[in-house]
Amino acid sequence: MNKKHNMDSQDIPFYRLINQQIAESKFTKPAEIVSWMGAMQAQDINMAKWAIGVRLSSSTEKLVDDAINKGEIIRTHLLRPTWHFVTRDDARWILGLTAQHIKSGLKSRHKNLGLDTEAIKRSNRIIEKSLSGGNHLSREELMSELIKAKFDVSENRSSHFMLMAELEGIVCSGAAKGKKQTYALFDERVPKSKSIKREEALAKLAERYFTSHGPATLKDFVWWSGLPVADARKAIEMVKSKFISEKIDGKEYWFADSIKIPKKVKESVYLLPAYDEYIISYTDRSAVLNTKTIDKAISNNGIFRPIIVAKGQVVGLWKTIKTKDTSNIEMEFFEKHYSKYKNFLSKRFTEYIDFSN
Repeated sequence: MNKKHNMDSQDIPFYRLINQQIAESKFTKPAEIVSWMGAMQAQDINMAKWAIGVRLSSSTEKLVDDAINKGEIIRTHLLRPTWHFVTRDDARWILGLTAQHIKSGLKSRHKNLGLDTEAIKRSNRIIEKSLSGGNHLSREELMSELIKAKFDVSENRSSHFMLMAELEGIVCSGAAKGKKQTYALFDERVPKSKSIKREEALAKLAERYFTSHGPATLKDFVWWSGLPVADARKAIEMVKSKFISEKIDGKEYWFADSIKIPKKVKESVYLLPAYDEYIISYTDRSAVLNTKTIDKAISNNGIFRPIIVAKGQVVGLWKTIKTKDTSNIEMEFFEKHYSKYKNFLSKRFTEYIDFSN
């Protein structure tokens, strides 16, 4: 493809709303949208379920929960690293691409915590044995087993033991026990598949990202994937013939198709969850956040808040207010005139209320 299109910076948010399936979803199943997106940040699991639900043509919390509990979508660490949802069909090859780089980046922290190679190997063996035979156990249950074996799990060591077990392809998310999340054996949740070469995996990840997240830059892809710059650049080189390249304000953006933006997309309004891909998957967020609003949507310590998006821009924040019997929404608009969307958004909130609980 690699042809030119007269795009300007004002088009970027609308292309992303469409490509991320927020504006016009063509999917009905959680695994379909997660596969389309490549991976979706899932640091806050309830917000992450909302992110999936809002991108489906019709969805319920049960639909998303069933996909998680059946292992159709997996929650694990495989990008940057932080929690992400990924399909069981994609988990193995993405982990194979990214795990070694992530582990290299953890060496200094592990040295400070006194977690050497032998300690990690021993903890992995205990975790694997505890989960064998189809057991799905919470972190607390697994840490209890490590404590019995005289492991020190203080100072966030528990998180690093579980992270390394994920990166080694030993564990991933299991079925929930009530509201409690669990771990299960990776090999019992993720089907064996033919391994693919690193170059093929790089190209595959880049194609997923720019198709679903474009328009985006090389820097955006580096941030989202956590890959070294050289690998990310190589990945783009391998797939660039499938994409359009456009320079906007001195930056080179890549996107999959030239589309006419419908008026309804330009006028659309959404409640998007905390850590949504709409803002977190780009290192440059200026297309949807300006200098006055970015500090309100993203805290100094990297907390991404639930956002209100109108006409492609982040125009406010929302949160759930819970009482004994009900859940309601509280909205804060950055500018008064956006409050005209309040009634519409209150109705929209009731359609997705389960996801916020």
